[in-house]
Amino acid sequence: MSSDFPADISLRVAEHGLDARVITVTGQIDVPTALELATSLIAQMTVARVVVVDLDGVKFMGSAGLSALFDANELATQQDRALRLVCNSRIANWALVAAGLREYFTFADSVPDALKDSPCMQGVIEAGAARRRHRSRSRRSLLRHSSVIRCAVAHVALPECKQDATAATTPGSRNC
Repeated sequence: MSSDFPADISLRVAEHGLDARVITVTGQIDVPTALELATSLIAQMTVARVVVVDLDGVKFMGSAGLSALFDANELATQQDRALRLVCNSRIANWALVAAGLREYFTFADSVPDALKDSPCMQGVIEAGAARRRHRSRSRRSLLRHSSVIRCAVAHVALPECKQDATAATTPGSRNC
């Protein structure tokens, strides 16, 4: 079935050995395209221990895209896999910083750097995974207890949450 609208996102997957995949994302990550990104991330994590997401070509990242990345990172942590981001896109970086999520991810300057798997890097990865597990528990607790944050950051992951801009900014709002 073809669509009259051009694709807002392009996802290219490349294999790097038996245990690593690189997903190169180009375009806009918003509500209609975040599911495609999430599906691709999960599919690659089932076959590879290391998944690198190259966000350098991202032109827009909405809360749905942030949620897809955060959920994939949670899954990677639970399954002792590594999700690494290459993020030289000013827009994607801004979205991660504005949402307070940058500290939850492992970043590399380039795809080759993200694919390095030296014993020294493995210790850094394991320490980062332990730190992310601790932070993700805190983040999940925060998301459960704050309707404002749930609306503003993770409304796609919570279907009962309405996408009303005033609800996200009104303290004590119960639209979620």
